[in-house]
Amino acid sequence: MVQAESKRPRVLSGMRPTGKLHLGNLVGALQNWVKLQDKYDSFHFVADWHMLTTEYANTSELQLNIQEMVTDWLAVGLDPGKATFFVQSRLLEHAELYLIFGMVTPLGWLERVPTYKEQLDNLQGRDLHTYGFLGYPVLQAADILIYKAGYVPVGEDQVPHVELTREIARRFNQFYGEIFPEPQSLLTPSPRLRGTDGRKMSKSYDNAIFISDRPDVVDKKVRGMMTDPARKRRHDPGDPEKCPVFDHHKIFSAADVIERVDRECRTAEIGCVECKKMMAQKLNEYLAPIQQRRSVYERDPQKVWDVLDAGTAKARRVVQETMNEVRTATKLA
Repeated sequence: MVQAESKRPRVLSGMRPTGKLHLGNLVGALQNWVKLQDKYDSFHFVADWHMLTTEYANTSELQLNIQEMVTDWLAVGLDPGKATFFVQSRLLEHAELYLIFGMVTPLGWLERVPTYKEQLDNLQGRDLHTYGFLGYPVLQAADILIYKAGYVPVGEDQVPHVELTREIARRFNQFYGEIFPEPQSLLTPSPRLRGTDGRKMSKSYDNAIFISDRPDVVDKKVRGMMTDPARKRRHDPGDPEKCPVFDHHKIFSAADVIERVDRECRTAEIGCVECKKMMAQKLNEYLAPIQQRRSVYERDPQKVWDVLDAGTAKARRVVQETMNEVRTATKLA
């Protein structure tokens, strides 16, 4: 039977372990996760199997990357007393449900997922014509449905994946009975935050400012940031909406600073150098308490693994209960 809704509806979200996180990860996901943990039964997982879909050729830094990523989770204010953190690959039940879902998922459903062809085009330097890469949305569906999550916090580009998860749940239930609820997308506000070169902030583009960057590193990166290309000289008026620095002001600066920069950039009363100095100062002020919390886990990394051990044990109880239902429904037990 479908699990009765708890007093706090459950949300589930994961992140691929690529190491230290940057400001794009902060505003695109982590800030929202911190808000959700006070309203929902929040489960957040290290998606290490998902990492293998594109990075299977090099796993040498995987465990360190997990440690660094979860350290950032804790530093920004995610609380293991409110949310559950776990490692996907430690729970073999995810793989078992993935296998079962793979038996009932039509191939055409996977080939029409928009991000499939997009990533093939964007990551042309890697051999991604693999079974695992094509099938990773089925693994995502298993990750979500095994916890009977009611909501999945995603950006608009990930909504098709949640819709596919709903279709897989519907198809499974059609064959074997009402086991899985159909999760809803929980659209997350994701402010535009470009990297230092004006493109999307990404570690692979080498244009990221990291949550853990020291103040002097932040200052240096901000000094080199692209601004409005129309401002070739100090007295040229600019358009803040075309400037990556202003993207950061809108997130990390106070309202009066944002208003001033917006006004004085358009009239050339403020130059790009001064604007960058103001932004770097506000950004460093914002990051200071985060980095102070981070230092606690940097001094004692075992605390990070203890959090993951406890969370994985809690998650294991949930997935074992679900898989007992699935095996019974499918007559595999």
